[in-house]
Amino acid sequence: MTKKLLNIIVAICLLGLGALAQETMTPELLWKLKRVSGGKISPDGKWMVYGVRSYDLQENKGDSDLFLAQLPSGETHALTQGPGSEGAVQWVNTKLGLRLFFLSRRGKDASTQVWSLDPKSGSMTAITHEEGGVANLKVSPVGTHIAFTKDIKLDDTVNDLYADLPFADARIIDGLMYRHWDSWHDYKYSHLHVAKLGEDLKADRPVDLMKGLKVDCPVPPFGGAEHFNWSPDGKEIAFTAKFSNNWAQSTDSDIYLIQIDGDGRRQCITAGMDGYDNDPVYSPNGKYIAFHSMERPGFESDRNRLMIYDRATGTIIDLSQGLDQMVHGALWAPDSSRLFFMSEMRGTNQLYSLDLVGKTLRRLTKKSQKNWGIRDVTPDGKSLLVSVQDMIRPNELGLLRLKDGSFKGLTDANGPLYQNLKTPQVRERWVKASDGKRIHSWVIYPPNFDAKKKWPTLVYFQGGPQGQIGQWFSFRWNFHLMAAQGYVVVAPNRRGLPGFGRAWNDAISKDWGGQAMRDILAVTDDMATESYVDAKRMGGVGASFGGFTAYWMMGNAKQRFAAMIAHAGVFNFESMYGVTEELFFVNWDLGGPYWRSKELQKSYDRFSPHRFVANWKTPLLVIHGEKDFRVPIGEGMQAFTAAQLKGIPSRFLYFPEEGHWVQNPQNGVLWHRVFFDWLDRFLKP
Repeated sequence: MTKKLLNIIVAICLLGLGALAQETMTPELLWKLKRVSGGKISPDGKWMVYGVRSYDLQENKGDSDLFLAQLPSGETHALTQGPGSEGAVQWVNTKLGLRLFFLSRRGKDASTQVWSLDPKSGSMTAITHEEGGVANLKVSPVGTHIAFTKDIKLDDTVNDLYADLPFADARIIDGLMYRHWDSWHDYKYSHLHVAKLGEDLKADRPVDLMKGLKVDCPVPPFGGAEHFNWSPDGKEIAFTAKFSNNWAQSTDSDIYLIQIDGDGRRQCITAGMDGYDNDPVYSPNGKYIAFHSMERPGFESDRNRLMIYDRATGTIIDLSQGLDQMVHGALWAPDSSRLFFMSEMRGTNQLYSLDLVGKTLRRLTKKSQKNWGIRDVTPDGKSLLVSVQDMIRPNELGLLRLKDGSFKGLTDANGPLYQNLKTPQVRERWVKASDGKRIHSWVIYPPNFDAKKKWPTLVYFQGGPQGQIGQWFSFRWNFHLMAAQGYVVVAPNRRGLPGFGRAWNDAISKDWGGQAMRDILAVTDDMATESYVDAKRMGGVGASFGGFTAYWMMGNAKQRFAAMIAHAGVFNFESMYGVTEELFFVNWDLGGPYWRSKELQKSYDRFSPHRFVANWKTPLLVIHGEKDFRVPIGEGMQAFTAAQLKGIPSRFLYFPEEGHWVQNPQNGVLWHRVFFDWLDRFLKP
């Protein structure tokens, strides 16, 4: 081989390595990322079990497997592999020794059933064989019973009512909530069941603890296994349910207690508390039940409080009284002396502890641009098993030492992928609002950012309308991916978002087109003054309330934006009120039905985007799913029709099988391709 040829080969290799090192995030790469979930520590504190979900884009589906990590080293091996999608895993001391119980769709039964696994041998056994499958598994702390939920048919279809018309295809509807978020009512209700475990750990015939009740546990649409829990002695279950004659207009869920071997009577411990009450958790010593509660009826985004129920006296105290923050995911310390929880804080999620006696509040996580979550606590109470993520990388698990706040990572599911990935930079930015207050924003800079160049810029409109822009890693609205496509991204924590005090959070209600919009415009105008921002190439993007924001800006931003994208946005307040399902939301945030008064009609007219279509000039991409019953498809159709009739460059991306979110893998990639194609067309001429 000649020296010249050798030099050419070396040069080619170096170019290849350089290209590999410069790899940036793409929609396809986003779906290669593994998604870490769960996290439970063994009773002896030596092991941690967790789940990892992977997606096959060609097959258009995903699969979840269980992994076992040794503590504190984090040395890991797989417990399950192949199809089955295991989840809801937990450690159980049984008559046959330590076992892992979990939910899975494996074997001949295509439905989800309860399985057990011997962590020493790896052998698996099916515990249940319930027709239609089960969900939301919780094993008794004493290992004698399992609790799970199962759908029970209690309502009649038209074919039940008219047996001689077996092919009739219709619904007879006598009340609201006939459809919810992305599904029509299926004539069934999710009921809490308990089954005793035999000597071989097989489940006996389950008992329906909610027999005959036309209510659900968990409470739809977002409730899960956190809506019920066992008492430490395994004799009682506390569960969440919503008994309401006016479900669509009420947020009044309550906590109920029921003895598993009793007469079926339920005791409501939150009577007279008319907001959301949910997520009951027994203290390890059995004396108390902690739960989350919202005070104001009908307000789904009220401050989440931490309440303590004394089982001996029946009294309830607000342990978080005076705390101007939300409380989420409360977990007891092993000695029952305090609770740990997560709370939003200035664009991040941080962890705290709150003492039962003295109510001493302590922040556990050091100042960092991270979103932290609680998964478990070690048996000795010295460390928390936590999740951590930011805008650049998705969730991983680790141990947080309570004494000094030090953190040790245990998982690195996506480490190999990130080794050769050039990542964006994320910085905080504070801007003065029109009323003199300060607005927090995140600014995400492209991986190859050069401040001497002019960059197209995206202003992100948050949904909710109450939901902090924290250091989360979304697989749809992914700031890492947006920046990797060559955009500077600014995400304002405008009025109405938690993490900045209750008054800031509450300010959005009944003022959708007011101060929140002025906050976003203040941040937009401030960014436009930067030398590296091309003020003529700024785009606005958002979903849900963020989609409303896009439509609002179309008519009220005076052409600040060169392109707009609205996903699942509210376009017409009057039509939205008439076809959405959870009326308590529009009753609180919009003020009630538009026909109630002339003043309310004026408020609708003042803020509804459809009233300002005459001002529309900005190119618009509308995205909407047919099964979105929260913000129904007609909202997107009306907006697209208006843009077309105005002669504005516009496109409608329609998903017939998606709801308020896009969850199908290939639909997700398509979403991003159309998303960036639209932006590039107008912001990268």
